[in-house]
Amino acid sequence: MNKTQDNGGFYKKTIIDQLVKSILFGATILCASIIIFIILFILIKGIKPFISQYEINGILYRVDLWKFLTGSVWYTAPNMYGVGFVIINTFYIVILALLIAVPISVLTALFTSKMAPKMVGKAISSVIELLAAIPSIIYGLFGMGVITNFVKRISFFFGYQSAGGISTLATIIVLAIMIIPTITMVSTASINSVKRNLVDASLALGASKTQTNFKVVLSSARSGIFSGIILGVGRALGEATAVSMVAGNSGSGPTFNLFDTTRTLTSTMLLGLKETTGLDYDIRFSVGIVLIMMILVMNGLLHRIKKRLAK
Repeated sequence: MNKTQDNGGFYKKTIIDQLVKSILFGATILCASIIIFIILFILIKGIKPFISQYEINGILYRVDLWKFLTGSVWYTAPNMYGVGFVIINTFYIVILALLIAVPISVLTALFTSKMAPKMVGKAISSVIELLAAIPSIIYGLFGMGVITNFVKRISFFFGYQSAGGISTLATIIVLAIMIIPTITMVSTASINSVKRNLVDASLALGASKTQTNFKVVLSSARSGIFSGIILGVGRALGEATAVSMVAGNSGSGPTFNLFDTTRTLTSTMLLGLKETTGLDYDIRFSVGIVLIMMILVMNGLLHRIKKRLAK
């Protein structure tokens, strides 16, 4: 009787395990299918301007792919689009935003994890989590209301006339503020996972707490910190709403002057999307393909750097 009950319980557990496995597998397939569908939709719409003809003023046109990828002017009538300078602008802005955000994020994570009193560390961590949950539009409004005024005053101090503070510098600052919580949270988790015996060994050998934190803790946590940087880059490259509100959407470039208006791939896709049709509408999906490729390339490079650092 007991043996029969044991067999029944075993088969019941097996059925439940198979059922849960099937449900999880179905959820995985559903998520993967949605991602594949989105990518295919963007690819189909984005390739169309280069292989199909569009009637403009009674004449059929298509977009030249090479001129599109290397152009320094966004639009020249009737069918000339250029995204080359936008790629450079986007890369330039993201790199400068990282140069601001990474040191602040890593040092904040180190302080809250290893140096601050527990109550202070928890309070700062709660604020950082709250910042990570704030919608992009709020950052954009903050950028328009505060950061642009700050940039305007700086440009006036240097004797440069900016477009009301809407500029490359404002875009960089907004992006840096937005990615700091992401990098900080991942870095904090990575620092907290460093084994205590490594810290104790360093202190026992005569190293100070500061030396231990910077040379042992950060060194051991560098792989996780780099993962946070990769996530931050992904958010910076994909941010559209806040960037569009402070960038200015310059029509040509590239733009390296911090006080001049600029244009990014995401702002190009977002602005005017609902007010246009035909070629001007489809070409924004082409910009989306460029953005996807840029994200893949940058993530690939960062992962390679991460592996080299791990060695």
